[in-house]
Order: sequence, then structure tokens, then C-alpha cells
Amino acid sequence: MQLNLSHISYTYPGAALAAVDDITLTLPQGWTGVIGDNGAGKSTLAHLATGDLAPDAGSVGPRLFAAYCAQDSSAAPDTLYDFAADWGRAARRLREALALEEEWLYAYDELSGGQRKRVQVACALWQEPDVLVMDEPTNDLDAPACEAVACALELFGGIGLLISHDRALLDRLAAQCVVVNGGRASLHPGGFSQVEAALAGERAARARRRENARREVGRLAAEAQRRGEEASRAAGKRSRAQLDARDSDGRERIGRAIVSGKDGVAGKLSATMDRRLARASERLASTRTEKRYTASLHRYGAVARIPTVAHLPAETLRRGDFCLHVPELWVGSRDRIALTGRNGAGKSVLTGRLLEEVPSSVPAAYLPQEVGPALRERALAMLHDSDRALRGRILSLVGSMNTDPDKLLDGHDISPGELRKIVLAGELLREPALLVLDEPTNHLDIGSILALQELLESFPGALVLVTHDAALSEAVAATEWHISRAGNESTLTVRNR
Repeated sequence: MQLNLSHISYTYPGAALAAVDDITLTLPQGWTGVIGDNGAGKSTLAHLATGDLAPDAGSVGPRLFAAYCAQDSSAAPDTLYDFAADWGRAARRLREALALEEEWLYAYDELSGGQRKRVQVACALWQEPDVLVMDEPTNDLDAPACEAVACALELFGGIGLLISHDRALLDRLAAQCVVVNGGRASLHPGGFSQVEAALAGERAARARRRENARREVGRLAAEAQRRGEEASRAAGKRSRAQLDARDSDGRERIGRAIVSGKDGVAGKLSATMDRRLARASERLASTRTEKRYTASLHRYGAVARIPTVAHLPAETLRRGDFCLHVPELWVGSRDRIALTGRNGAGKSVLTGRLLEEVPSSVPAAYLPQEVGPALRERALAMLHDSDRALRGRILSLVGSMNTDPDKLLDGHDISPGELRKIVLAGELLREPALLVLDEPTNHLDIGSILALQELLESFPGALVLVTHDAALSEAVAATEWHISRAGNESTLTVRNR
């Protein structure tokens, strides 16, 4: 069994550029990784593969039963209650493999992001489709949950498309990877590490070809200028001799040049050199390297004028049967804090309480774990309805996080990763003294995560970072607030790094 995509193209209504442009792929059984920058067309390609979108051109076949596990886990899966009612062997095995608690299936809106993601993955696998798309299945997950999801996905026997920026998961599951860039796609053998090594070699080769082409253009341009000057001097001498009719020596030199053809040769050589220079310039243009958008956040953010930007008294936070024991906490004007813990430990509960205690005199910015419909509409309105100067600042900041700003104004369907960057840009333009980010790497491509890390390292104010990304946490935070849970109780401890 395999799925064939033949010369498929798709353009979103109102967009000037195609999201997917003339892609041909053969997808066999097993997992195929799908990698690329935010907005490159990965999710669009997957929706075309499952039949959720019909291509403007080309074909997808044969017709197979398909399921799509979306990036966004805020809405309950359509099959949630059917899965909850099923106590057959397959459903029980998924409950056990993903460590699902039965009450989760009837209280989806009350779950943490990681708990929702595990339920979402279980509902997708339970359908046993021929074609299964997993779009960022490890978003929001702690390390044990990531391992559980990986083990569950290893058991899938159909045609799988794994859209992910989780390098370890791609290396573990994918036998091949589709690299999507600018609406085009190329297929490469191996997982992420093997493909990235091959792509790095290709980029280095392109860079060498570009440098060689640049040097050739410079050499030919200098030679063309020299020959052009020679032809100009020869023409000038002939003109001066013609102006002086009494200059018999000049007339004789002109005659010799005409007889010997030197003037004609010089002109032909100059024209030939111009053509060679034009061809070399074309080769240089054709070897352009991939464009990356990087910048610095040093222009955004501020340091509060007061030494403490938030203070929480020692207390117990309660949410139904759950309680979180918190010691007295302070956030200094330059503190950099990582808030860590397992899924469901109470990190988002503490984040909400922390924001309540920020004085009104301290400008605070907050990026939630998921961007819901209301926040999405506000972010897009900010982008499209703001004046030219503000829009330019938003696009410049989004561009610094590895996104092509032109795509955001094209009218195409904005990816969740691009949307999170717009929301974060809007918050940063308020020049906050406190930045609170809840799982900021959700939906971001690898290049964007590295850009975000660089930006956070240069943020001047206080930072509270909720994340399962250990590398990011180690890079930007000096203090750790760790929450551990036992049963319905959690406890926070403070650790200095």
C-alpha cells in the first residue's frame, strides 16, 4: 500500500503565492517525516494527502481512509466520546500506553496541554486509518509523555506523515523525510539528522559555487572594463586624427588600424566580454543561498524601575480537588526563571496566579500555551489594521524569528507557528519589563527555536519561562522553579543553577 501525490498544487483563496506548487511524491507504509520552516507548506501538503483539501491541479490516489491529528489541542477530537465508550482490546491498549486516566476523557476542557495532547493522539490512533498525519504530536509533552507517544506511534502500521520539529522523534520513527521549502518538496532517505547532514552539505556546496561565481563576475567585470577602456582610447585617437585633417600621421595610423582590423577586433572582444559577464552574472543569481531572517531583541523590552516585579506569598492554590503548595516567591527586575514540571503538575495554574500579582506600574507581556480563536483574531487585526509604521515594526520583529514577513501579508493561511510569532511581536512592542512565556517553542520550527533563544538571551527585563525544552531552559534561565506532583497535590521548590 502506498499513497501517490502527482504534480499537486494548491493556492489559498485570496493568496498571490501557491502554498504547494507542483509536488510529486510517493509515500510508502511507515513514517515519513515532514520538515521545513513555519509557513513553508507542511500542513497544507498533509491536508492534501488526507483529502481534507482538494488540489487545484494534480491528483492524490488511491482513495484511502485518513485521519489527521492537528497541532492545536484546544478543541476536543471529534472521536473523543466514541473512544471513551470503547473498552475493546485496542482502546484499552492505547489507554495504557499513553497513561490516560479515565476521567480525562470526560473533562477535556479542564486538562493541561500535555494531557490533551495524549488524549488527542490516542483518538487518532484508535481510528486505525490507512493514512495518518501527526502534526507536532509532542507539543506540550514532558519527557516521559514524549516517550509514551513515540512508543505508541511505533506500533502504527499504515502510511504515516510525521510533521515535527522534534529531532529525536524524527530520527527514531522516520525512514525518509520530505523537506518542504517555499511550497516545493524534496524527498530524502533517513531521519532528521541524516537529512540535515545531507542538506548542510548541499548548502555548503551552493555557498562555494556562489563564491566562485562571485569571483568570476568580479574578474570578468574588471577585464570587460579594461577592454572597454582600450576600445574607447582607440576610438578617441581616431576621432582626434579625423578632426585634424593636416595630421597626415594620424590619417596613416587610422588606415593601418582599418587595414589590420585592430579597431574591429577590440570592439568584438569588448562585446564578447560583455556576453561572458552577463552569463556569469546569471550563474551567480542562480546560486543564491537560502534566505534566513535573524535580528536582535535589544531594541525591545525594558528593566523595571522597581526591584521586584512580582511577589507571591506562601500559599496553597486550589483548583477543584487539586492543590499546589507554593512557598513565598519573588521575581526581581532582572531575574530569569524557568518553571518546570510534569504535565498536569500545575505550571499554568501558577503562571495565572503570578500574573495577578504584577503591579500595574510594571508592563508585563504574556504568551499563552495555546493561541485561541479570540487571540488569533486580535493578532491578525493588529497586523493588518495597524498603520504602516507599526506594521513595519511587527514584521521586522517576526522576521527576526525566522519567518519571511512578505508571506504574512500575502493572505495565505497563517500557520500556528507564524501566529505565535505575531502574538509575541505584539507583546514585545509594548516594551515589557516582565516577559512570561508558556511553552513558547510550541509549533516553532528548529530555526525559529534557535532564533527565539538568541532573542531571549538579549531580553533586558525579567523572564519567566514555562518549558519542557531543556536546552532552551539551560540557555536563558539562571533559576528554576520546579513543581513535583504526587496524587492530587503538587509542591514547588526553588533551585539555583
